[in-house]
Amino acid sequence: MSESAVSKRYAAALFDIALESKLVDEIEEELTVIRKIFIDHKELNAVLSHPKVPTEKKKQVLKGAFGSVSTAVLHTLYLLVDRARTKIIPELADEYVKMANRSRQTEDAIVYSVKPLSEEEIASFSEVFAKKAGAASLRVRNEVNPDLIGGVKIRIGNRIFDGSVSGKLARIERQLAGENRKKG
Repeated sequence: MSESAVSKRYAAALFDIALESKLVDEIEEELTVIRKIFIDHKELNAVLSHPKVPTEKKKQVLKGAFGSVSTAVLHTLYLLVDRARTKIIPELADEYVKMANRSRQTEDAIVYSVKPLSEEEIASFSEVFAKKAGAASLRVRNEVNPDLIGGVKIRIGNRIFDGSVSGKLARIERQLAGENRKKG
């Protein structure tokens, strides 16, 4: 079974537990932090996946690093150690977030802009683009990118809405290049 399928199964099982115990948001926050730690600190996964480190020692490392997380998350981490699958933790977290968003009819979006956006502007983007994304709401994160020159670029899942000046210039450039090829 592929790692993607495995991470989806673990995420689904954890999500079911979270739904039953009404901890969907709390567990999502915990997994988001854990995901970031595993991505930023590759040595943690190296220790947890090393065959010469005893399983109990690995669990002690997890307890020390993540002892304050919910029991469901900690036991999931222990289970992944027992089954030598700790490398799927970041993907499991991503899958869990997707499931939580689906259950809330929410999507995550990134709005790239030249300068930081106000809360009102973010709320406006959320309202307008939620409808385009077919979601009840968007959780919008603003990232500043001066390369845009002006305007904004919005990423919702794998869709991009590019209203930036740099994006418009690139489209004009492609259009002109296409016309020159037709003439040549």
